[in-house]
Amino acid sequence: MSSRYDDEIWLLVPEDPGPPPAHLTAFVRSLGHHGRVLDLGAGDGRLSAELAASALTLADVSGVALERAAARLPSATAVLAEPDTPLAMEDSVFDLVVCAETLEHVRDVQLLLSEARRVLVPGGTLAVTTPANGRRTALAAAARGFERIFDPLSPHLRFFTPASLAAVLDATGFDLAGPVRTRAGTLLAVATR
Repeated sequence: MSSRYDDEIWLLVPEDPGPPPAHLTAFVRSLGHHGRVLDLGAGDGRLSAELAASALTLADVSGVALERAAARLPSATAVLAEPDTPLAMEDSVFDLVVCAETLEHVRDVQLLLSEARRVLVPGGTLAVTTPANGRRTALAAAARGFERIFDPLSPHLRFFTPASLAAVLDATGFDLAGPVRTRAGTLLAVATR
């Protein structure tokens, strides 16, 4: 069953909103080629199209987004995920799980990351991007007002700093493959199972 909330948001997004941001494209391309790849929170598949994979699986809680992704990437396997539930996937299946611009929308981050770890093969890679927050965000909120920085109608539920993203990855059993980086207002992290 599709998430009505997420479907309604995706219905507001144009079917062809243009290419994904260049820094996200560069990050995804930097991951190299992998055999079995899961794009967890694939959205409309625009960024998924940049993944180098022998077999690509797209998962999202929005049926609207997933239909668009499947149309964009007809050779990929599309899986409609249920919010806040375990993934309907076998253990140790994927070499790479990409979770791009997704964590900030998830109520149960620990469950999602634990599930990403479960479906990764031992030694598999997790790649995460999420909006960056930190001192600049706090200063902007102090200067301009909290409500001007954090829109109460935004679908973002979580706000990560480099340290908090590193901590949540560590707490869910991942080993960072380097520091959490910040590019163009986005946190970029690569970790292994």
